[in-house]
Amino acid sequence: MAVLDHKIDFAVILTVSKANPNGDPLNGNRPRQNYEGFGEISDVAIKRKIRNRLQDMEESIFVQSNDRQSDQFNSLRERADGNEALKEIAKDKKKTSEDYAVVACKEWIDVRSFGQVFAFKGGAGKGVSVGVRGPVTVQTAVSVAPIDISSMQITKSVNSEPGEGKGSDTMGMKHRVDFGVYRFNGSINTQLAEKTGFTIEDAEKIKQALISLFENDASSARPEGSMEVYKVYWWAHRSKLGQYSSAKVHHSLEIKAVNDTPRRLEDYEITLDKLEELEVEVFDGR
Repeated sequence: MAVLDHKIDFAVILTVSKANPNGDPLNGNRPRQNYEGFGEISDVAIKRKIRNRLQDMEESIFVQSNDRQSDQFNSLRERADGNEALKEIAKDKKKTSEDYAVVACKEWIDVRSFGQVFAFKGGAGKGVSVGVRGPVTVQTAVSVAPIDISSMQITKSVNSEPGEGKGSDTMGMKHRVDFGVYRFNGSINTQLAEKTGFTIEDAEKIKQALISLFENDASSARPEGSMEVYKVYWWAHRSKLGQYSSAKVHHSLEIKAVNDTPRRLEDYEITLDKLEELEVEVFDGR
């Protein structure tokens, strides 16, 4: 497999309808907002979804969520030690951090894509402190217009323990975005791709993960069909450094609300400026 030899930029436009795209644990799990009222989805949450989609493609993932484990390991340390090559490198004083990183990148697609910090205390063998910088960067998703958040009280209709009083007395809150259009940008750096062994095939898998980002992602906060990728824009440059800066590429795509109270996708206008000698592929979400 050939290592990626050209810079890539991408952008994703997605819609949220009656869902909580990314709850803020410091604010009662309300949908994240900035101080200007625009909705946000953290880059960490987006990368979690990309990892989940890659895992659905049967790719080997290092940072697995507890409810989607595909192996017997219950921690990152156990998963790293479960790789015999890494375990031997950690024990061998002649081996370097670079040797450790090479094996980790080869084993797990999310490590060679996003990077990873391996920081484990000494136990079997010696402690490990290895940092890997990944070529794939993802920005925080931000809504195009300020979002409206609806909140409702919910009750528990059953008793958790015997002898409890009426179960419906237990109340909580549930929050959702009625409708919002969000956008996030990203890039893939060729210099870091060379270091981690990130390939052209890996880039294609990232693209497919973005197109199908919310498949197999339903929950009570995000019911099936409530979050949808509308468009994925994919710019493949002709060189390692690219013909244009990532900022210029991302600025060539503009989306804005055409009225003060957008309530549906038709209330937004998308314009895409053509950049000379740089083609863009546009994909519909699945």
